[in-house]
Amino acid sequence: MKVEDILRKKTTRIATVRMNETVAIAAQLMRAGDISALVVKDVVRTEGNTAVGMFTERDVVRAIAEHGAAGVNIKVSSLISVQKLISCVSTDTLEHVRHLMNTHHIRHIPVIDNHTLIGVISIRDISRAFDESGAVAPESMHA
Repeated sequence: MKVEDILRKKTTRIATVRMNETVAIAAQLMRAGDISALVVKDVVRTEGNTAVGMFTERDVVRAIAEHGAAGVNIKVSSLISVQKLISCVSTDTLEHVRHLMNTHHIRHIPVIDNHTLIGVISIRDISRAFDESGAVAPESMHA
């Protein structure tokens, strides 16, 4: 099974946040969308959907753990590593994406085809796909 098989079943809306927004704004966006991750977009770039990172619930927790209540005023850009964006393409296999997630200790990966953000795949999406296909998921998925 491939990433594109999952994306076909998902909503086309991709939840994003700009690099210069605060942790508070990002947290509000996640809460409003009932999601646990946002794709971070570069505010300087104007061409297409340019993803530069992922911002997750873990980042919210880290900001508050390290800075207390003031953590909500920190910019998203200071909590993401722009150089380390892990992404996949729509023709990648779910096994490959699962391996990326395990290797990099992440649960969400943006899908980028021809330099354009087309979706996000989560470990939950992969787990659901294995459940629906009746395939036995690798043990490492449950870590």
